[in-house]
Amino acid sequence: MRSLQLLIIDDEPAIRQILANAASNAGHSVSVASNGREALERLGKGDIDVAVCDIRMPDITGIEVVEKAREQGIDTIFLMMTAYASVNTAIDAMRAGAYDYTIKPLRNEDFLNRIERLADVIHLKSENKVLRELVENQDSDICAAVSPAMRAIDRLVLKVARTDSTVLITGPSGSGKGVIAKMIHHNSLRASRAFVPINCGAIPENLLESEFFGHTKGAFTGASKAKRGLFVEADQGTIFLDEIGELPLNLQVKLLHVIEDQHVRALGGEQSRKIDVRIIAATNQDLSEMVKRGDFREDLYFRLNVFHVPIPPLENRREDLPLLIKHFIRKESAKMGLSDSIEIQPEAMQCLLAYDWPGNVRELQNVIARSLILAENDIIAVADLPQNIGILHFGSRTSEVDANHSLKHQLRNYEQVIIKNAIDEAHGDRKLAARRLGIGVSSLYRKLEI
Repeated sequence: MRSLQLLIIDDEPAIRQILANAASNAGHSVSVASNGREALERLGKGDIDVAVCDIRMPDITGIEVVEKAREQGIDTIFLMMTAYASVNTAIDAMRAGAYDYTIKPLRNEDFLNRIERLADVIHLKSENKVLRELVENQDSDICAAVSPAMRAIDRLVLKVARTDSTVLITGPSGSGKGVIAKMIHHNSLRASRAFVPINCGAIPENLLESEFFGHTKGAFTGASKAKRGLFVEADQGTIFLDEIGELPLNLQVKLLHVIEDQHVRALGGEQSRKIDVRIIAATNQDLSEMVKRGDFREDLYFRLNVFHVPIPPLENRREDLPLLIKHFIRKESAKMGLSDSIEIQPEAMQCLLAYDWPGNVRELQNVIARSLILAENDIIAVADLPQNIGILHFGSRTSEVDANHSLKHQLRNYEQVIIKNAIDEAHGDRKLAARRLGIGVSSLYRKLEI
C-alpha cells in the first residue's frame, strides 16, 4: 500500500483523532485541522495528497474549502464526509471539485479502503505513462551480448533483478551503466512502476535536496508552489542515482537516513512520509578510494555496495562490437526517420572494429549517429566516419599510404587498399566485393590496375 500525506479536517475532536489514528497506523503521514481556515493554511503548502473534509463546519464549509483550494491551484484530492441528510450537499461539493464523498459515521475499515482507492487514483496517471513508455521503448536500449564479460554481467543482472537489493554499478564513462540499471528494473517485480533516473553531478548542489525530497510552497525564496521530490515520484518503483560519487557529503548523510528509515521529509514540511523505493547507484569513480580520502561516507558506501555489478570497458568486450554497431544503426535510423535497410561497408566495419573506443558505448552510438547523417545511398562508408576512426586511423595501418606523396597518389593507393580488403572479405569473390563496394566489376579491375 502506498503511503500518502493526509489532512483530516473536522471540527469534532473525536472524529479527527479516530481517523488520524487509523490512517497513521496504516502507514500514512497525517495532519489535522479543526476548521476550514486552519485547513486552507495547511493545504497552502501544497504537499497534501488527500484531504478528508467534513462538509458542515462552523466558520468555512467544506464546499468553500474545496472552492478556495481550487482557486489557489491546490490539486489535493478531496474526500468529503457528510450525514445522510446532506447527500445533495456532498454532490454540490463534488461539483466544486471534490473527488468523492462518504457517509458518516465511518468505519475504520471502510475509511482505509477509500484511502487506498484514492492512492490508486493519484498514481494511476503516472503509472499509465510508465507503462506506455515501457511498451514504446521496450528493449530499445538493450542489445544482446556475446562476449564472456557481458554474459557474466547478464547473469548478475538476472540474479539480482528479482530481489529488492540495493545495487552499485561501476564502470568507465559511457560503458552503459544506465542501460544495466534499466535492465535490472525491467526484470524486477517493480517493472510496471516508475523508473526515476537522477544524475547527481548534473543538478546544482543548492537544488539537490529539493530535487531529491521535494519542498512545500514557501519553503525557500522562489518556492512559489510545492514540488514532489523524486524519491516520492519513485515510490513503489526504482530510483537510479547516476554519478553517485558527485553527491556532496551533506546529502550523503540524508541519503543514508532515507535508505535506513525509508522515510523522506520535504523541505519546509512538517512530517516525514514513508516510501518504498529500490535504489540503484552508479559511478565511474573508485568509491573505496574516495572513502579513504574522506570524500565519501564509508557507511553509505557499504549501504550502496550490497550487490556490485562491474561493467567492463568496450575494448575488453570487442566480440560485442558487430552486434552493437548493427543495433545502433537500427536505433538511430529509426530516431532520424531514415530507411530501415541501411548497411555498412565491410571496410567501414573494419575501421570500427579496429578502433579502441576510449569513450565506450556512448562514443560508438554517437559515431553511428553522425555516420548515418553523412551516409548516401543507404550505405555507411569509410568517408562517413570521423577522421580518427576512418581515413587517418585506417591509413596509419597501411604501408601503401605515404604522407610524402601527392594527395592524388595517396587517394589512389588508399582506394586500392580498400578494394583489396573488400576482396579479402569476400574470400576472393571479386563480383561480390564490387557489389558490396557499390561499383561495377570492370571499375574494380580498372582501379586495381592503375
